[in-house]
Amino acid sequence: MTKAEEKIVKEVVEDFKRRASERKSFDLIWQINMNFLMGNQYCTVGYGGNLEEQDRQFFWQQREVFNHIAPIYDIRYAKLSKIKPDINIIPATNDERDKQSAKVSKKIIQSVRNRLEIDEKVNQAIKWSEVCGTVFYKVGWNYSAGQVLGQDENGLPIRSGEIDFSVVSPFEIYPDSSVCERIEDCQSIIHAKAYPAQQVKNIYGVNVKGQKVNTYSLDGVSCGVGGLGFDGTASKIVETTKEDSVIVIERYEKESEAYPFGRLTVVAGDVLVYDGELPFAVGTDGKRDFPFIKQTSIIEPGSFWGTSVIERLVPVQRAYNAVKNRKHEFINRLSLGVLSVEDGSVDLDNLEEEGLCPGKVLVYRQGAIEPKYLQGENLPTGIDEEEKFLIDEFNNISGVSDLLSANGLTNSMSGIAIELMIGQDETRLNSSVESIKHATKSIAQKILKLYKQYAKIPRLERIVGENGNIEMFYFTSSDISSDDIIVENQTDDLQSLAKRRDIVLQLLDKGVFNDENGNLSNKMKTKIVEMLGMGTWENAQDVNELHIKKAGKENLKLLNNIEVYVSEIDNHSLHINEHIAFMLGQDFENVSQADKNAEQRFLNHINEHKKMGV
Repeated sequence: MTKAEEKIVKEVVEDFKRRASERKSFDLIWQINMNFLMGNQYCTVGYGGNLEEQDRQFFWQQREVFNHIAPIYDIRYAKLSKIKPDINIIPATNDERDKQSAKVSKKIIQSVRNRLEIDEKVNQAIKWSEVCGTVFYKVGWNYSAGQVLGQDENGLPIRSGEIDFSVVSPFEIYPDSSVCERIEDCQSIIHAKAYPAQQVKNIYGVNVKGQKVNTYSLDGVSCGVGGLGFDGTASKIVETTKEDSVIVIERYEKESEAYPFGRLTVVAGDVLVYDGELPFAVGTDGKRDFPFIKQTSIIEPGSFWGTSVIERLVPVQRAYNAVKNRKHEFINRLSLGVLSVEDGSVDLDNLEEEGLCPGKVLVYRQGAIEPKYLQGENLPTGIDEEEKFLIDEFNNISGVSDLLSANGLTNSMSGIAIELMIGQDETRLNSSVESIKHATKSIAQKILKLYKQYAKIPRLERIVGENGNIEMFYFTSSDISSDDIIVENQTDDLQSLAKRRDIVLQLLDKGVFNDENGNLSNKMKTKIVEMLGMGTWENAQDVNELHIKKAGKENLKLLNNIEVYVSEIDNHSLHINEHIAFMLGQDFENVSQADKNAEQRFLNHINEHKKMGV
């Protein structure tokens, strides 16, 4: 490497170490959250700023774990994982080209969503956000993926490229400042991840010497969990080292006066792999921007990092464990008893080893006071009250509760009252729901902008059409006008399938889905079946929809001066309406100014439909 490259590597590595040091406190919080979720709840941050285990003070000390955090996490994840936002692409104008662009864009999102298993990865991200409070998505472009277009001079395949979509844990992201609430407010972001040295060579084509790299892993070891006479184990997150590994640092910098297209610097170990402009035009108005999307569980004002419910529950869980264990220790004293003996009156070694087993002959010194149990006391009522109070604290802080087993439900409660309670219970999840919806919207926008940037040749995609049939379509970047498209989220939020079915049946009973003649079209029947959660019917073909698609293809052929013949099987009224609607659009107006015969071609074709439709 040159001296200039060595200077860049040194500056990037020092910047990474500085950001890692500034983020250390958040790392400890995330480790504690993960440990408490797994059941390792006797850990704390030591004076040295590292995670430490708390050992037993006495052999008889009760240190069981009564994990209420795990079921709360399960309930929140079960509810949030039902959120499947539906992306609707709305054209910017009523122009026919914008409408067609919106339809193509929606088909692209549907195809990519199924092919890249985006819903499954969103569920994976929810797990991270519920534990650490924050998670990230990375939407980029993989040049070595996609369809094979040919071969290069070395016989290697040339591919079309494909969307590279992944979930990034918060442990891998380092912002330039932790007080920026949004990614858009950051001037630079570092994505650092440890790779095996061989994988770095396969990805970047450079030889980097592997080293020991600090990382986190799952370990199941004894950590002092248990009680009188037994020990237990619990899984925990520990800091370990990976052999023959390399830290790859990717530093993304926003557009500036010095770097009008932004800057991306990639350092693998001590080797500069790339230093140039940002590759992805995923910002507003086609600008280069970060490929990251942030999703949070609970927004923390004035902080880049979100907050997890687990973080709020940790003090309550510590107190609950203490109360339950002190209660069990009290029960142990009552059941086993505390024996009082005069000094030197009995064989203490034998008594401590065997205790007072049934039928035991106890020998004590003549003239000494006979051994006796100390008088026990009743369990203080405050312990039971504190236990109940802490149970309520779990529900109040987490915002979730299992209403089916809650004491508040009675036989006299009406269905409306129960619905209100369920709605109130789910309102506390609204912040997390909105973050998921916003992230899904941003994912769709970045996917469309990447295809707009890279899909220069026709690409073949496949989706399941509205009628249940498999639909194949081609598209290029010219078919996408992402800057003119509004991406909306439509979701049933936390509604159950039974509730959604009830709403659909009520609307069906009131005739909301009927056409002007009071009938249900085949297309609407198929849509109702989908809304009821019964999938699609392959044979529910809407003939009118097929005629509309055929008329749209005819419009493009006529526009390009390709001869089109009218068929006897055409629905002439539908074709006429589609042709007239296209002629009223901006695309036809632009072409007709350059091609004076375009209008006459369309009129002749429409007249043919009118003649055959009589």
